[in-house]
Amino acid sequence: MRTLIVEDEPRMLELLRKGLYEHGFTVMTAPDGETGLEIATAFEFDSILLDINLPGMDGYQLLKALRASARMTPVLVLTARDAEDDMIRGLDLGADDYLTKPFSFLELVARLHSITRHVREQGDGTIAIEDVVVDPMRHTVTRNGSRVDLTRLELLLLVSLAQNAGQCVSRRVLTQTLWGSDHAVSSSALDVLVNSLRAKIDAPHLRKLIATVRGLGYIFSTITGQQERASR
Repeated sequence: MRTLIVEDEPRMLELLRKGLYEHGFTVMTAPDGETGLEIATAFEFDSILLDINLPGMDGYQLLKALRASARMTPVLVLTARDAEDDMIRGLDLGADDYLTKPFSFLELVARLHSITRHVREQGDGTIAIEDVVVDPMRHTVTRNGSRVDLTRLELLLLVSLAQNAGQCVSRRVLTQTLWGSDHAVSSSALDVLVNSLRAKIDAPHLRKLIATVRGLGYIFSTITGQQERASR
Protein backbone atom coordinates (compact mmCIF):
# COMPACT_ATOMS: atom_id res chain seq x y z
CA MET A 1 0.00 0.00 0.00
CA ARG A 2 1.40 3.39 -1.01
CA THR A 3 0.94 5.98 1.72
CA LEU A 4 1.89 9.64 2.08
CA ILE A 5 2.54 10.94 5.60
CA VAL A 6 2.21 14.70 6.13
CA GLU A 7 3.57 15.53 9.60
CA ASP A 8 5.71 18.46 10.75
CA GLU A 9 7.12 16.94 13.95
CA PRO A 10 10.34 15.13 12.89
CA ARG A 11 10.29 12.44 15.59
CA MET A 12 6.64 11.57 14.98
CA LEU A 13 7.20 11.60 11.23
CA GLU A 14 10.06 9.13 11.53
CA LEU A 15 8.14 6.86 13.91
CA LEU A 16 5.20 6.75 11.52
CA ARG A 17 7.42 6.19 8.49
CA LYS A 18 9.36 3.37 10.14
CA GLY A 19 6.27 1.73 11.64
CA LEU A 20 4.30 1.71 8.40
CA TYR A 21 7.30 0.47 6.44
CA GLU A 22 7.61 -2.46 8.86
CA HIS A 23 3.92 -3.25 8.20
CA GLY A 24 4.51 -3.49 4.46
CA PHE A 25 3.62 0.04 3.37
CA THR A 26 5.51 1.99 0.71
CA VAL A 27 5.91 5.40 2.32
CA MET A 28 6.60 8.94 1.17
CA THR A 29 6.75 11.84 3.63
CA ALA A 30 6.21 15.58 3.70
CA PRO A 31 7.16 17.92 6.58
CA ASP A 32 4.58 20.62 5.85
CA GLY A 33 1.27 21.27 4.10
CA GLU A 34 2.63 22.91 0.95
CA THR A 35 5.02 20.03 0.28
CA GLY A 36 2.33 17.51 1.14
CA LEU A 37 -0.10 19.00 -1.36
CA GLU A 38 2.56 19.08 -4.06
CA ILE A 39 3.44 15.40 -3.54
CA ALA A 40 -0.20 14.31 -3.14
CA THR A 41 -1.14 15.82 -6.50
CA ALA A 42 1.98 14.63 -8.32
CA PHE A 43 1.86 10.95 -7.35
CA GLU A 44 -0.79 8.26 -6.87
CA PHE A 45 -1.33 6.99 -3.32
CA ASP A 46 -3.64 4.45 -1.74
CA SER A 47 -3.97 6.59 1.38
CA ILE A 48 -2.77 9.81 2.99
CA LEU A 49 -2.00 10.19 6.69
CA LEU A 50 -2.52 13.87 7.45
CA ASP A 51 -1.69 15.82 10.59
CA ILE A 52 -3.96 18.82 11.20
CA ASN A 53 -1.59 21.06 13.15
CA LEU A 54 0.83 21.95 10.36
CA PRO A 55 2.70 25.25 10.00
CA GLY A 56 1.64 27.50 7.12
CA MET A 57 -0.95 25.47 5.22
CA ASP A 58 -2.63 23.40 7.91
CA GLY A 59 -4.24 20.01 7.40
CA TYR A 60 -7.71 21.42 6.80
CA GLN A 61 -6.42 23.75 4.07
CA LEU A 62 -4.47 20.90 2.47
CA LEU A 63 -7.52 18.63 2.52
CA LYS A 64 -9.73 21.31 0.99
CA ALA A 65 -7.19 21.99 -1.77
CA LEU A 66 -6.73 18.27 -2.41
CA ARG A 67 -10.46 17.67 -2.88
CA ALA A 68 -10.76 20.81 -5.01
CA SER A 69 -8.13 19.31 -7.33
CA ALA A 70 -10.41 16.25 -7.77
CA ARG A 71 -7.97 13.97 -5.92
CA MET A 72 -10.11 11.47 -4.01
CA THR A 73 -7.29 9.55 -2.30
CA PRO A 74 -8.57 8.27 1.08
CA VAL A 75 -7.36 10.55 3.90
CA LEU A 76 -6.93 9.62 7.55
CA VAL A 77 -6.64 12.76 9.70
CA LEU A 78 -4.34 12.71 12.72
CA THR A 79 -4.99 15.36 15.34
CA ALA A 80 -4.37 16.10 18.98
CA ARG A 81 -7.77 17.77 19.04
CA ASP A 82 -10.67 15.62 20.16
CA ALA A 83 -13.45 18.21 20.00
CA GLU A 84 -16.45 17.08 17.99
CA ASP A 85 -16.47 20.20 15.82
CA ASP A 86 -12.90 19.48 14.68
CA MET A 87 -13.93 15.96 13.70
CA ILE A 88 -17.00 17.24 11.86
CA ARG A 89 -14.96 19.87 10.02
CA GLY A 90 -12.51 17.23 8.79
CA LEU A 91 -15.27 14.93 7.57
CA ASP A 92 -17.09 17.84 5.97
CA LEU A 93 -13.97 18.74 3.99
CA GLY A 94 -13.66 15.20 2.69
CA ALA A 95 -11.63 13.21 5.23
CA ASP A 96 -12.42 9.50 5.28
CA ASP A 97 -11.53 8.87 8.92
CA TYR A 98 -9.83 10.50 11.88
CA LEU A 99 -7.66 9.42 14.80
CA THR A 100 -6.77 11.50 17.85
CA LYS A 101 -3.34 11.47 19.47
CA PRO A 102 -2.16 9.52 21.35
CA PHE A 103 -3.24 6.41 19.47
CA SER A 104 -2.46 2.73 19.12
CA PHE A 105 -0.21 2.05 16.13
CA LEU A 106 -2.05 -1.18 15.39
CA GLU A 107 -5.32 0.78 15.31
CA LEU A 108 -3.72 3.25 12.90
CA VAL A 109 -2.71 0.44 10.55
CA ALA A 110 -6.20 -1.09 10.79
CA ARG A 111 -7.82 2.26 9.98
CA LEU A 112 -5.61 2.75 6.91
CA HIS A 113 -6.49 -0.73 5.67
CA SER A 114 -10.16 -0.01 6.32
CA ILE A 115 -10.40 3.20 4.28
CA THR A 116 -8.58 1.63 1.34
CA ARG A 117 -10.64 -1.57 1.58
CA HIS A 118 -13.77 0.53 1.05
CA VAL A 119 -12.33 1.60 -2.28
CA ARG A 120 -11.60 -1.95 -3.38
CA GLU A 121 -14.94 -3.32 -2.22
CA GLN A 122 -17.11 -0.84 -4.04
CA GLY A 123 -17.15 -3.13 -7.06
CA ASP A 124 -17.13 -2.18 -10.73
CA GLY A 125 -20.87 -2.27 -11.43
CA THR A 126 -22.59 0.96 -12.41
CA ILE A 127 -25.76 1.71 -10.42
CA ALA A 128 -28.58 3.54 -12.24
CA ILE A 129 -31.72 4.52 -10.33
CA GLU A 130 -34.15 7.17 -11.54
CA ASP A 131 -31.95 9.89 -13.07
CA VAL A 132 -28.95 9.08 -10.86
CA VAL A 133 -26.03 7.08 -12.29
CA VAL A 134 -23.22 5.98 -9.98
CA ASP A 135 -19.93 4.43 -11.12
CA PRO A 136 -18.13 3.47 -7.87
CA MET A 137 -14.85 2.46 -9.50
CA ARG A 138 -14.43 5.66 -11.49
CA HIS A 139 -15.83 7.74 -8.62
CA THR A 140 -18.31 9.43 -10.93
CA VAL A 141 -21.91 10.36 -10.19
CA THR A 142 -24.40 12.10 -12.45
CA ARG A 143 -27.96 13.23 -11.91
CA ASN A 144 -30.11 14.14 -14.88
CA GLY A 145 -26.93 13.99 -16.96
CA SER A 146 -25.02 16.54 -14.86
CA ARG A 147 -21.89 15.50 -12.98
CA VAL A 148 -22.06 15.58 -9.18
CA ASP A 149 -18.72 15.80 -7.36
CA LEU A 150 -18.71 13.79 -4.12
CA THR A 151 -16.11 13.09 -1.48
CA ARG A 152 -15.21 9.45 -0.94
CA LEU A 153 -17.39 9.12 2.16
CA GLU A 154 -20.31 10.75 0.37
CA LEU A 155 -19.86 8.27 -2.46
CA LEU A 156 -19.78 5.32 -0.05
CA LEU A 157 -22.96 6.61 1.59
CA LEU A 158 -24.71 7.05 -1.76
CA VAL A 159 -23.67 3.57 -2.91
CA SER A 160 -24.92 2.03 0.35
CA LEU A 161 -28.30 3.72 -0.06
CA ALA A 162 -28.61 3.13 -3.81
CA GLN A 163 -27.76 -0.56 -3.51
CA ASN A 164 -30.70 -0.86 -1.12
CA ALA A 165 -33.06 1.48 -2.99
CA GLY A 166 -36.60 1.34 -1.63
CA GLN A 167 -35.45 -0.10 1.70
CA CYS A 168 -34.55 1.71 4.90
CA VAL A 169 -30.86 1.38 5.78
CA SER A 170 -30.36 1.73 9.52
CA ARG A 171 -28.03 4.27 11.08
CA ARG A 172 -26.05 1.43 12.63
CA VAL A 173 -25.48 -0.29 9.30
CA LEU A 174 -24.48 2.96 7.61
CA THR A 175 -22.07 3.84 10.41
CA GLN A 176 -20.43 0.41 10.26
CA THR A 177 -20.18 0.58 6.47
CA LEU A 178 -18.57 4.01 6.49
CA TRP A 179 -16.30 3.81 9.52
CA GLY A 180 -16.14 0.18 10.63
CA SER A 181 -17.82 -1.68 13.46
CA ASP A 182 -15.03 -1.00 15.95
CA HIS A 183 -14.91 2.76 15.41
CA ALA A 184 -16.76 4.93 17.89
CA VAL A 185 -18.35 7.70 15.82
CA SER A 186 -20.78 10.29 17.15
CA SER A 187 -24.26 10.21 15.63
CA SER A 188 -23.79 13.75 14.37
CA ALA A 189 -21.02 12.59 12.01
CA LEU A 190 -23.54 10.57 9.99
CA ASP A 191 -26.03 13.45 10.04
CA VAL A 192 -23.39 15.83 8.69
CA LEU A 193 -22.56 13.40 5.90
CA VAL A 194 -26.20 12.82 4.94
CA ASN A 195 -26.89 16.57 4.88
CA SER A 196 -23.83 17.12 2.70
CA LEU A 197 -24.94 14.40 0.28
CA ARG A 198 -28.47 15.80 0.14
CA ALA A 199 -27.12 19.25 -0.68
CA LYS A 200 -25.40 17.83 -3.74
CA ILE A 201 -27.87 15.15 -4.89
CA ASP A 202 -31.27 16.53 -3.89
CA ALA A 203 -31.13 20.28 -3.29
CA PRO A 204 -30.83 21.34 -6.96
CA HIS A 205 -33.77 19.12 -8.01
CA LEU A 206 -37.51 19.08 -7.42
CA ARG A 207 -37.66 15.35 -6.78
CA LYS A 208 -35.98 14.36 -3.54
CA LEU A 209 -34.45 10.88 -3.42
CA ILE A 210 -32.88 10.65 0.05
CA ALA A 211 -35.41 10.53 2.87
CA THR A 212 -35.22 10.11 6.63
CA VAL A 213 -37.11 7.28 8.32
CA ARG A 214 -37.62 8.63 11.82
CA GLY A 215 -35.81 6.68 14.50
CA LEU A 216 -34.47 4.14 12.03
CA GLY A 217 -32.25 5.44 9.26
CA TYR A 218 -32.39 6.60 5.66
CA ILE A 219 -33.93 5.42 2.39
CA PHE A 220 -33.14 6.11 -1.26
CA SER A 221 -36.34 6.35 -3.30
CA THR A 222 -38.50 8.72 -5.33
CA ILE A 223 -40.95 10.42 -2.98
CA THR A 224 -43.17 13.46 -3.18
CA GLY A 225 -42.38 16.71 -1.44
CA GLN A 226 -45.17 16.06 1.04
CA GLN A 227 -43.76 12.64 1.93
CA GLU A 228 -40.29 14.13 2.27
CA ARG A 229 -41.48 16.76 4.74
CA ALA A 230 -43.30 14.10 6.74
CA SER A 231 -40.20 11.88 6.89
CA ARG A 232 -37.85 14.53 8.24
